[in-house]
Amino acid sequence: MILHLTTILIFQLIGETLTRSLGLIVPGPVLGMALLLGFFMAFPKAAAAIQPTAQGLLSHLSLLFVPAGVGIVGHLDRMGTDGPAIFLALAVSTALSITVGALVFASLAKRMGAEE
Repeated sequence: MILHLTTILIFQLIGETLTRSLGLIVPGPVLGMALLLGFFMAFPKAAAAIQPTAQGLLSHLSLLFVPAGVGIVGHLDRMGTDGPAIFLALAVSTALSITVGALVFASLAKRMGAEE
């Protein structure tokens, strides 16, 4: 498990390093995740080995939202002035993410020959 977590974090570090050194606009963790996907495509056995660790991380993903909640509570005074804009941005980005996710899922399901 430690080796698998290290592998995931190394790809994030590579992404961060590339982003900062090359001045890319893509966030480092996103680039690292893309590189990790390429690694998994090249070495499917590695993907199968890391999958249980990744599932464990995903099952506890809600813990990663605790710092965001603390940040909101810590800046409640700003919610009065910037709150409407923040909530609008959250609502629009959430709706857009759900829409894009559904469209990608439908497209892939159609491509893979799933029954409707």
